[in-house]
Amino acid sequence: MSMPTTSHKVAGARRSPAPAGADETAPRWLRHTAGVAWRLIVVVAALALVFIAVSKVVLLFVAVFLALVFTAVLRPFVAWQSKVLPRGLATGIALLSGTLVVAGLLSFVVYSIANQWTALSVQFTDGVQRIITWFESGNLPFKLTNQQVAQWITDAEAWLQQNAGHLAGQVAAGAGSVVEVFTCLALAVFCTVFFLARGSQMWSWFLDQLPARGRENVGVAASIGWYTFSGYTRGTVIIAATDGVLAFIALEIIRVPLAAPLAVLVFIGAFIPLIGAPLAMVIAMVVALAALGPIQAAVVGACIALIGQFEGHILQPMIMGKQVSLHPVVVALTVAAGTLTAGILGAVVAVPLVAVVWAIFSRMRTVDPPTETADDVSGHPDSPQVDEAAAQA
Repeated sequence: MSMPTTSHKVAGARRSPAPAGADETAPRWLRHTAGVAWRLIVVVAALALVFIAVSKVVLLFVAVFLALVFTAVLRPFVAWQSKVLPRGLATGIALLSGTLVVAGLLSFVVYSIANQWTALSVQFTDGVQRIITWFESGNLPFKLTNQQVAQWITDAEAWLQQNAGHLAGQVAAGAGSVVEVFTCLALAVFCTVFFLARGSQMWSWFLDQLPARGRENVGVAASIGWYTFSGYTRGTVIIAATDGVLAFIALEIIRVPLAAPLAVLVFIGAFIPLIGAPLAMVIAMVVALAALGPIQAAVVGACIALIGQFEGHILQPMIMGKQVSLHPVVVALTVAAGTLTAGILGAVVAVPLVAVVWAIFSRMRTVDPPTETADDVSGHPDSPQVDEAAAQA
């Protein structure tokens, strides 16, 4: 009977608690909180390093981002042409078609402005005088006189004379910005050519450079991220084009001058979530107010508000579906953070980046296989996931 007792004592010794003070000085909730805090610190430090690195090469970042946008928009067209044409020729036709569309749109806007400029100047002069008379009538809580307007104009002229040298310097600096813009566009188009024509080979080469144990996870994350980014980009372009066409029709019916440029402004504003469309609406209302009067301005505001409701409740769910599932509060905070960090560029880039990160996080914590392979970044026609993803997007 002594042997079992000894064995029992040894087993009990092995199950004995840790030395005194190990657990008492660090409760479980405190250890858990400390672990979460250290992980958050690491994440914040990594994000800070990413922001610092991007701030040093903003031009490069914007060029690559634009290249990915162009690739997402043109990829279905290239994949469709690749069924009967060589990949390189299909890529060239797609890029040429996109360039012609943009050039035609800009030419139409310039022609509309030049064609209506003479009549518009007269309408604006009469409209401004009508607004001043309306302010002088005393029907509003405040009153505006011609003397006040003349004083404002005199002060503005004096300010321009005093700051002419500073303004000239800013214009000269702006010339450098124009050069940077064209350089960025050229680099984006250059990258787009290779992403469309040889994206699959480029991605395979990149995966081969990674450790073998991490290739699968990187491939899954890239597949999910590209599926979300391409769906968001194509959906945004379709929604923006629809908003622009509807705004053009509404402005033409109301007879608002510069309907085409204002519709293009609505199209561009749709790429900035939450704040882009309202800003375009305000500008269109100001033009209608100066040229036609307050009633037409109110009608323009009502029409663009209806277009916004149509976009939010019909177009967004129908086109994007569940590819980008972010709560409106998250979108608002993301746009605000992006704007405070990098201005208009940050407002445009923030939402798709957050959508991609959230999609990767949501899918990587499950065991479901990816919907689309990472090779789809090139839209390779031999990939069966390409047609499925294109049909869903």
